[in-house]
Amino acid sequence: MSIDLLQDKIRKCKCPIIVDFSVKEEQIPAHIKDGRDFVESYGIFCRELMYGLKGKVPGVRFSFDYFALMGGLSLLPSILKEASAMGYYVILDGPAVHSPWTAERAAALLALDSPYPCNCMITDPYCGSDVIKPFLPACKEGKAVFFIVRSPNKSASELQDIMTGSRLVHLAAADLVNRFGEPIFGKCGYSHVGALTAATNSVAVSGLRGKYKRMFLLLDGLDYPGGNGKICSYGFDKFGHGAAVSVGPAITAAWMEAENDGFDFTTSAAAAVERIRNNLARYFTIL
Repeated sequence: MSIDLLQDKIRKCKCPIIVDFSVKEEQIPAHIKDGRDFVESYGIFCRELMYGLKGKVPGVRFSFDYFALMGGLSLLPSILKEASAMGYYVILDGPAVHSPWTAERAAALLALDSPYPCNCMITDPYCGSDVIKPFLPACKEGKAVFFIVRSPNKSASELQDIMTGSRLVHLAAADLVNRFGEPIFGKCGYSHVGALTAATNSVAVSGLRGKYKRMFLLLDGLDYPGGNGKICSYGFDKFGHGAAVSVGPAITAAWMEAENDGFDFTTSAAAAVERIRNNLARYFTIL
C-alpha cells in the first residue's frame, strides 16, 4: 500500500525529504539551457538531478499543472516513469479540481494504467466531499492522496485561518478529509488519505498531529519564509513516523546559493539535502 511504501522508503533513507521539482527557468543552470527551449532544458535538469539524489531522498514531487503551463505535458509521463524506475516514491500535484467531473478525471490519473504513473496525488478538498470521494477507490487499491488543508503561502491565513464556529477553516477541511480517510489504513498505522499542511505554521502542524493521530502529513514550505525544522518536527510521532517534508528551491536551486556556475548543481543539491536532513535530525529521530 502506498503510505506504507513511503514510510518504508523514509525509514531506509533515514530522511523524510520529498524534493519538489517545480523550478523557475532562471534556476536551471545556463549550460543546460544553452540552445534549448525551456521544456527540453527542464527535462535534462530533472533527470540529472534525480540521478544525483538517488538513494539520498525517498521521494520526488512533480506538478501536472506546472508541466501543462510550460507546454511540456508530453514530457511528464517519461519523467514520472524514470523517477519510479530509480526507486523514488512519486508524488504528482494533480490538475486543478473545481467540480465532481474534474475530480473524477483527476482521480483517473491514479489508475494503474495511467499515462502519468505515480504513487500519490496532491489535490484540493475545498469544493467539498464531491471532489474527495472520487479519489477514495484508488486509495483502497494501493494509491494515496494528500488533500491541501493549509497551504504555506504568505496570504493563506486570510481564508484558511478564519474561525468558522469553533474551528479554523483549515481544521474544518481536515475534519472532512479525516472522515473519509479513517477506514483506509496501511500496515504502518497511517491512512492513505492524508493532508498537506504548512511547514510555516506551528499551530497548523501541531494541531493536525494532535487531533489526527493516524493521518499522514505532507509538510510543505520548509524553504518558505517562516519554515523551519522545529515546526516540521511537530508533524512526526515519537518514532519519527507519520510525515514527510516537501522541499523545493532550497535543494533544486542550491547551486545558486553556492555562487557557482551550476556545472556541479547535483553536488550542491546533495549537500543541501544533507544539511536539511541534519537540521531536522536536531528535533526528531526516524526509527
